[in-house]
Amino acid sequence: MKFGVNTFIWSADFNESNLDLLPEIKAAGFDGIEMPIFRPAEFPAQGIRKGLEAHDLECSVCSVMLDGFNLIAEDAAVRRKTQTFLRDLVKSAAEVGARIAAGPFYSPVGYLPGRRRTSDEWNWAVEGYQAVADTLTAYDVTLAIEPLNRFETYFLNTARDAAALCDEVNHPNVGILFDTFHANIEEKDIAAGYRTVGRHLKHVHTCENDRGIPGSGHVEWDAVFQALRDLHYDGWLTIESFGFALGEISSAAAIWRDIERTPESIAFEGVKFLKRSVLLR
Repeated sequence: MKFGVNTFIWSADFNESNLDLLPEIKAAGFDGIEMPIFRPAEFPAQGIRKGLEAHDLECSVCSVMLDGFNLIAEDAAVRRKTQTFLRDLVKSAAEVGARIAAGPFYSPVGYLPGRRRTSDEWNWAVEGYQAVADTLTAYDVTLAIEPLNRFETYFLNTARDAAALCDEVNHPNVGILFDTFHANIEEKDIAAGYRTVGRHLKHVHTCENDRGIPGSGHVEWDAVFQALRDLHYDGWLTIESFGFALGEISSAAAIWRDIERTPESIAFEGVKFLKRSVLLR
């Protein structure tokens, strides 16, 4: 397995000015970073790739649907624009050297229309992922779709629904990011959720129930790691948390307090726990 950390712990964005973080991340024992790409046309892929290569680090990328983008919008023009965004995201991911682009690629985080999803929305999502499949294949990038908890989306909450969505899309480069933070809210058994996702599992966020240091809360990690072994999962284990005062990013993640001594401790103490839990078994 590979051990990663999301750069939201340090910054709301990631660009060449953040490359000085890489030596410390490498020294802490990480194999790579997960960085956001919100606007692919502005993303300095080549400069960041050179920085990663200089420190022998790999990467994955993540993103969300910004205002004006929605793969399940009633307006077909918005859906087409969102498909174009996903294609551009995939191209930028490949340019920076990432093989995984992960996130809730359906509607904006926090968009809650006060009703259940419709069959039309489900079908529009399937059509949208299928529409970008050729780009995924051409650039050898996998889209890892993330189910979120009920307080952040109404569209995709559970492992069962995420697996059903991927079954319908039916493409090897479209799978699931499964996050222990969201699963802790939505699944009756987190490890069983991983088994439900099964063959569609492409990426893992190893997050504590309060987004604090992995291993310090009540996520049932032993069962989670056993499920991953049973699935022969060999991809990223990425710690995703957020700085405590990053403006809109911290607000979107509902970080209203210092959940640990420092944001960095979530990464640097968390990776030690992950390695003990995975490598010593």
